[in-house]
Order: sequence, then C-alpha cells, then structure tokens
Amino acid sequence: MGFINGLFGMGGKKGREMEAEASYEPISGLSSIASSVVHRCARILGLQTDKLVQLFEIELPDHASEPENYGRDLLVYCSYKALHEETKSINYLSEKEFRILTFDMMLAWETPNAEVDSSNKENNNNNKKEAEEDEVDSLFCSSATKNAIQVDGKKTVSSEAFARIAPACPIIADPITVNNLFESLTTYCGGRLHFLIYDKYIKYLEKVVKIAKTTAPHAASLNLSEGEIILDVDGVSATNSVFQHIGTSTRPGRLTLTNRAIYFEPLGVGFSYGKPISYDLEKDLKQVVKRECTGPWGARLFDKAVMYKSTFLTEPVFIEFPQFKGQARRDYWFAIIKEILHAHKFVRKFNLSGLKKAEILSEATLGVFRYRALKEAFHIMPSQVKFTLSFYLAEKLPKGDKILDALYNHLETLFTGSESNPQPAPGSGPFPPALCTIQSFGFILSDSAVEFGFYGLNIDSGPSSLELAVRRSASYSGRAEAARATLEQVKMEDIDTNVTVLKELLFPLMQIGELMLSLVEWEDPFKSHVFLVLFLFLVYRGWIRYIIPCIFLSCSGFIMWNKHHRKGRPIEAFQVPPPKHKSTVEQLLTLQETISKLEMGIQEGNITLLKLRAILFAAFPQTTNKIAITLVVMAVLFMLLSFKDILLAILLEEYTRKMPLRRESSEKLVRRLREWWGRIPAAPVQLMKRHESRR
Repeated sequence: MGFINGLFGMGGKKGREMEAEASYEPISGLSSIASSVVHRCARILGLQTDKLVQLFEIELPDHASEPENYGRDLLVYCSYKALHEETKSINYLSEKEFRILTFDMMLAWETPNAEVDSSNKENNNNNKKEAEEDEVDSLFCSSATKNAIQVDGKKTVSSEAFARIAPACPIIADPITVNNLFESLTTYCGGRLHFLIYDKYIKYLEKVVKIAKTTAPHAASLNLSEGEIILDVDGVSATNSVFQHIGTSTRPGRLTLTNRAIYFEPLGVGFSYGKPISYDLEKDLKQVVKRECTGPWGARLFDKAVMYKSTFLTEPVFIEFPQFKGQARRDYWFAIIKEILHAHKFVRKFNLSGLKKAEILSEATLGVFRYRALKEAFHIMPSQVKFTLSFYLAEKLPKGDKILDALYNHLETLFTGSESNPQPAPGSGPFPPALCTIQSFGFILSDSAVEFGFYGLNIDSGPSSLELAVRRSASYSGRAEAARATLEQVKMEDIDTNVTVLKELLFPLMQIGELMLSLVEWEDPFKSHVFLVLFLFLVYRGWIRYIIPCIFLSCSGFIMWNKHHRKGRPIEAFQVPPPKHKSTVEQLLTLQETISKLEMGIQEGNITLLKLRAILFAAFPQTTNKIAITLVVMAVLFMLLSFKDILLAILLEEYTRKMPLRRESSEKLVRRLREWWGRIPAAPVQLMKRHESRR
C-alpha cells in the first residue's frame, strides 16, 4: 500500500494533509476538509480564523443568515480571498502547496458541511476493501495516469466544484470555457477530475508561461511593439518545418504568433532568418483565416495549411504545416490565430480601449496558454479542445453573440460594479483579473499600471448572466450537433445515388409540374378549359393575391396535423429505390457526357449574350430599327396599362398558345422568331494576351 502510494508521489502529500487536518481545530458546521481549507486561507491572509469568519458575516450578512448555504458560501468567500492573495506572487504555479490548496478547495466545495462529511467517511470505509484490490491490479495497466487514478480514486472532484473554484484564478480557467476545459481534462477519468490530472495540467501551464517569458531575444528580432506578447513559435527545427506559399513561390521559415499579429521569418543562407513579414490581426482589414489545401507550385494537394487574406495583400498567403499523419499542427495554429482575430473583432465591436481592451487581450492570451498546456500535457487533438478558447467558442456556438454581449456586460461590472457584485473597495480602483494575472507573470500589456485589489466576486450559488448565456448557447449547440449527426448519416458518396434521392424527394413537385405541363399542352381540352375559366374568375374577383397565403396556411396546417398525430414518434425513414449499378467505365462516360452538356450550355449562353451585345451597340441597322420600335411600343403599353393587366395578358398568351384554335398560328409565330434570331450574328470576341490589361 505504501509502496504504491510512494510510486506515484502521493504518500507524502497524504501524510502532510492528514497531519495538517489533525492540527487544525474544527469549525462548527463545517466538514474536516472545509475546516482545513478555511484555516489555511486565514493563514495566507494573515488573519485569525475567527476574524476571517467575522469578516464574512459582516461583509455578506445575507449569506451568513442562510444556514443551508452557510458552509459553502463561507468556503467560497475564504477561497476567493486567499487565491487573490496567493496569485500576487510570480511563481505560484510552480508551488505544489498552491496546487494542493486549490484542489482541496474543490473537494471542500463538494462536502462543505459536517453531516455530509460523516456520510462520505462511512461510504469510504465500506469501499476500502475494493479500493485496495484495485491498487494491486493497477500496477499492470498501460497508463501511469490511470494507475494513479485507480490508487486514489476517491480524491476526485465534479465539474460543478471545478467550475466554482477554478475561474477565481484566471490562468487556470475562465467562466466561458470552464466546463469544456473540465471535459477535456476528464476525457479518460469517467467525468471526475483526479488530482494527478489537475496537477499535471497546472505544471504544464507553468511551463508554457515560463517559455513565453523567455522569448525576449526572439521578440527583439521581430521588433515587437510595446504590449505585444509572443504566444507560440513554430518552424524552429527541421522536423517541424513551416512553409509559406504565395502564388507559385514557396519558402520555409519560422512562424510566430503574438497577441496582435502573425510573423513569418523566411529561412535564408546559413540557417539564418531574414526580415520578418507581418500579417496584422488587430486592425480591421477584412481578414479571412481558414483551413486550405496547398502544395508545390500552387497545387491543391495537401490539406495542411492555413490561408490568410486581407485587403492589405494583393493575393492570399498560405502557411503550410507539414505532418506525416493528420492535421493536428495546422488545426492547432488555425484555432489560436482565430482566437486572437476574434478577440480583436470583439474589441472593435464594442469600441474598447485602455484597460478594457487590455483585459480582453489578456483573456485571449491566457486562453491560448491553457490551450497549449492541454495539447502538450495530454497530447489531445486540437479538435477535442478547440472549444477551450473563449472568443473562438463564441463565434462557433449558436447564439454566441449573446455570450459576447454578456461578456461585455461582465466587463463593465469589473469597472463600474453592478449585478450581484459589490463596488470595489474605496481607493482600490478597478480590478481586471486577466490583466492582473498577465502582469503578475511579468508581461507588460498596458501603459496604465494596475494594482491588485480584492474585487467582490459573485458569492451567490446562482449562475451569473454570463454563465446563463453560456448554458443557453450550449443547449442550442447540443441540438445543432445532433442535427449535424443526422446530416452525416444521409450523405451519399456517388453521384447516381444522390441523383436518385433528389428525384424521389422532388417527386411531388415533379408531379405538379407534369400536371401543369399537360394543362398548358392542352392534352385534355376539358381540364384545360376548366383551369382557364377558374384562373380568369380568380383574377376577375381579385382573389389571386390569396393564393400564396393559402399555400402557407395549408403547409402550416399539414405540419400541425402531423405533430398532433405523430405524438413524438420518430419519423420513418424515406424509402429510396437503389440506382442502377454502373461500372467505372460507365460512370466516366456519364461524367464526360455531363461535362459536354455543361460546356454546350455555357457556349449557348455566351452566344446569346454576344447577340444581345450586337443589338445593343447597333451593329446591324435593320435589326436595330425593329428592336427600337418594339421597345417603344412596350414602353407605351407599360405606361397605359396596369401591371396586373400586362401580367394577365402574358399568362393568357402562354397558356392559350397551344389550344386548338391558336396552335397553328402560334407555331408560325415561334418559327418566324427563331428564323429572325438565327439571322443575327454574334459580336466578335478576341482573347487578350497575358500582359495586356482589360479596358
């Protein structure tokens, strides 16, 4: 037992925890873990425990008067105050005591009361034998992390506890993506967060921040402006090369992303880097960033590139991330570039400046750091953690604009105070948490110095407006994902199958079209006469305008009838007969025939447009005179007659053209028009050379 605990580095921690908990005097009404956390918070704040409890009761009397929530509210109050003090130091992420304390805060949030703690101890004693058996079996598992989880499976926290405590330290989580972050951390933990997973995540966060702080020489070579922070660098080794494609030109180099721009340094002679090329993400240049295929000499061969386009560039730039298998590198860089781009769009949308702008950019910077830590610590594919980026998440989720509005309102509360948050303490000024976190790590993002001051965070157990907006958007997102899953099921691969499905779906409309065609062709004179009389009657009584509303009402009634009689039953599958099987040669011939028909159609369209061009520029006098006279007559008719009368005349002309009384004369008229159109030559066309400009 001790060997297993020592193997995973848990024995010493457990011993210290038990010793610490034994030395602390229990607080009335609180569980042992909650009492331990409150005592440690008081020690961090330099206060007696009784004094800290009195401050809670004085500053938040409404919460102190609620016995059912007293323990949890006291715990949250003490935790927030202690974390505020702890995060003032520069290297708090590297301190194991900090990681243990924050995890214990989450454990205490789940069991804040004494009666809950006693029931949990009984359950733990009942399951002790099973846990010891699992410890022996865990030595033969393939994953060291899974081994440790099996050894100490009881020390886990839920998503609710993580979401309540973690956002109090902005580098660990933020309110928008905290639940998605928890899901990413517990991918292999059954929905509960173990300390080893949490500890590893914080260690890699500290590593990412340390790497970002040691990029001063690289920042000097890029000539970064004040407040510009390097977020990530790629292409520094031969195994992770990066290529820039502009037209048919391809150059290897080093890629750098900051909180304001993308920089590419082409690789020169002697493995030295040339002058960096900057691609702005801050200004409104109508930037477009998307995934693209690229390859040598402009060929679209490999789906491993990010395309950047703006009004400042004459042609788009493709940045390729070569990878033997998959597109993980490309997807990672695409996500963090989009995060910075959307953060600046948010700044421009709400016209933010000064500390407010710096706070938003700090949130985006911390989001990229968290994203990097997840990727490097657990080797999670970017597609699984892309929703841990706040601004990228808001752009992708349905009703994400509501999240951005709520975020702006939340930002206002940081500087003015509203909702359930009290005003800042007198003289302390505003407290932007993300900006203060960035500055505590030694980064300079704003000209204005921001001092740490305790801002009255929301102690209420109820969700804030920002959390409500995220929850509503997430519920819509679940429905959208379910709908997308059905789309993947009905997508067909070959053309013949898709054409067959399309024909079956359009069969009712095709039947209506065939019926209307038979009436226009006067195949059954009686039906055609009845339809003509009915149509004229509707026009005469002025009821023609009710046709479209009646169609809409009929569709609505049909939908409601199906809803009433279906009673929640799933819709039956649409039955489609299988298409005729074709060999590969037959499919190629069909494709060739389709392309030939498309080419002929384009040619006919070009000929028609060229003939109209010849008529418009009076290239042929006789035809020009007839066209001019016809247009004058049409203009007079449109001035003298109402639009309804003209439309009625056109419909009657088209409908009665093939009736027995008019068939012969109509055919002669159509023939004369075709002969006249055939005598009109097309305007000439000349293809220019490549160096000539189009006038």
